Amino acid sequence: MRLGQDALMPRQMRIEYAGAIYHVMSRGDQREPIFLDEGDRHDFLKTLGEACAKTGFEVHAYCLMRNHFHLVVETPGGNLVAGMRRLLSTYSNRFNHRHELCGHLFSGRYKALVVDGSGDGYLRTACDYTHLNPARAKLLPPESRLLEYPWSSFGGYLSEPRQRPEWLRVERLLGEHGIGRDTEAGRREFERRMEARRAGEGEADQWKGMRRGWSLGSEAFKRRLMERLHGQLGPNHAGGMRRQANQARADGIIAAKLERLRWKPAKLSRRPKCDPGKLALAARLRRETTLTIQEIADRLQMGSRKSVAPKLHVWRKANE
Repeated sequence: MRLGQDALMPRQMRIEYAGAIYHVMSRGDQREPIFLDEGDRHDFLKTLGEACAKTGFEVHAYCLMRNHFHLVVETPGGNLVAGMRRLLSTYSNRFNHRHELCGHLFSGRYKALVVDGSGDGYLRTACDYTHLNPARAKLLPPESRLLEYPWSSFGGYLSEPRQRPEWLRVERLLGEHGIGRDTEAGRREFERRMEARRAGEGEADQWKGMRRGWSLGSEAFKRRLMERLHGQLGPNHAGGMRRQANQARADGIIAAKLERLRWKPAKLSRRPKCDPGKLALAARLRRETTLTIQEIADRLQMGSRKSVAPKLHVWRKANE
């Protein structure tokens, strides 16, 4: 895994690793249109195909709106930044040349949500969110089919394989919908499922994970990701990401120590609050993480900060 410097603005660095999946969304500068006509949309898809050919990107879903786009993309080469640089800069140049314009087309920062691709439904959530975007934006009458919106990958999923772009990968999403084969019957079932989900768009909070945070996945996925990132996060990363990385680091230290001591986590509360083993673990957490004394006391069930701090100070003087 490596951390890639964002190609467009020197702000929060991107998380990149081989096989990572992202939900990417980018808006026009000051929310201005990035597609003025069908020709622009054709140009964008052409540019996306070229970027995929050069970077190895695999697209699971896309949707082109008027002033933004959604893209669910997998990066076997761990090269999100390089691929997005090529896609956005090339399309911007083509757009400006075609319309005799100049200057920035995109707002500078694209959002890239890291998606858990384990098969537990997170990829499906990201792709369904993308495919349902035209209905959510009320660009389709209630009686029309999702298929009638021409600028998303939904139509590709309902087409025969030979009619799809080579870079559109459908089998993983179909699998997460419980559709084992890319057949005519399977494609009909996929449309039925999507129309049913469209009918349930009013369900509260079903898209909450798509609209906040930096990742979409299980707690185990986030913990593994944060453990791998430990030591590589800096001030350019979001505060929430740094906090989760720090917590994951602490959880790993605690779990390893409890295993060595043959203590069961559920029985921590039965051991004395200032047990020597707890104090040794607390001291290590203070050295190697940024947890506060109260956070350490809570995790190790040692009582209040006021009672732990002096005992920890005495233990450290005697043992460090």
